[in-house]
Amino acid sequence: MIIKSDINPALSAADTPVMVETNQQLTDALAQWQDCEVIGIDTEFVRERTYRADLGLVQLSDGHTVWLVDPLKTGPIDCLAQLLENPDIVKILHAPSEDLDVLLYTTGACPEPLFDTQIACSMLGESLQVSYHHMVNWLLDITIDKGETRSNWLKRPLRPAQLHYAALDVCVLPMIYRELAERMRAADRFSWLEEDCKRLISRAFTPVDPADSWMKIRGSNRLNPASCVILQKLAEWREIEADRRNLAKGFVIKNPELLALAYAAPETIPQITSLGELHPRVVDRYGKQLLKLINQAKQSEQLLEPLPSVNPQQRNLLADMKKLVAAKGKELEVEPALLASRKELENLILTDKDAPLPERFLGWRKNLISNDLIELMEKFK
Repeated sequence: MIIKSDINPALSAADTPVMVETNQQLTDALAQWQDCEVIGIDTEFVRERTYRADLGLVQLSDGHTVWLVDPLKTGPIDCLAQLLENPDIVKILHAPSEDLDVLLYTTGACPEPLFDTQIACSMLGESLQVSYHHMVNWLLDITIDKGETRSNWLKRPLRPAQLHYAALDVCVLPMIYRELAERMRAADRFSWLEEDCKRLISRAFTPVDPADSWMKIRGSNRLNPASCVILQKLAEWREIEADRRNLAKGFVIKNPELLALAYAAPETIPQITSLGELHPRVVDRYGKQLLKLINQAKQSEQLLEPLPSVNPQQRNLLADMKKLVAAKGKELEVEPALLASRKELENLILTDKDAPLPERFLGWRKNLISNDLIELMEKFK
């Protein structure tokens, strides 16, 4: 149980964070971190126009001291991998999917073992998307200022208000970890958390296949098989180009523009222009490349079926599955989406009967809900 008197020292650490701005300071801090049993970690980054997040700050805390690592001053921070990969130190993060991506890119490692406080809260009945600030208020009855959320973390010098905000994001994480871990074990759900955290790490290490990026474009299921092949080639090229230029995909070419090209399959620059979808600068820069890709798709004579969607009959099954998940969520006192979201249920319905179950329905969910869902599907058939 959290003792009120323990909170003030952690908050005081946020008032006087240790700045890590040189390679030597980073080496010295790393030696101190190796003696920690747990350490809270957060990152501040900017990702508005870039394909990859630009890291501006890494915050760490053992609950007594807060360190703020400035990668723009220290230079490469790949030595942090020693900490992130140390199996004897629990790394505590809140909703870390983007943090994992930026840490993996900048250090070559992900924090393992990982304790995601957002998942832990959701498994104890809080909202599936509970914010850090709400969690702190729920567990510690204190309010954390959110005023610097949209700061430019790449502009130097960082203001004192930014540094204090960043420090507050980690100073109480070790304390929160101990409280949540105790509650999770009391509820016999700690193994649930370990499993879902390992899945997060696995997902971070799984690279995006550019050839599959077309599947995430909303509206692709309305194309015919020949148009889907064009969309696949265009989306694959865009993914690679965005990565090469470190530019957000929408700043290369937008999804509606890709769909318009795939549907119309233009053969000349004037035909592209006549679509009225693409900005003239996009046509000038990429027009010839786009035509080349469209022509390659046509000449391949390949067909690619659009992604399936649930039919009217399957929607009845989906409704019954949602009721089942809702009932189980109520019984466990958790949000139903923690067990299975609507999208995940749709994917389960559309999974080939001979294919393995989607990973989401394995592990701790299998006996709790997956077996019942499969039984329901069998009755439906």
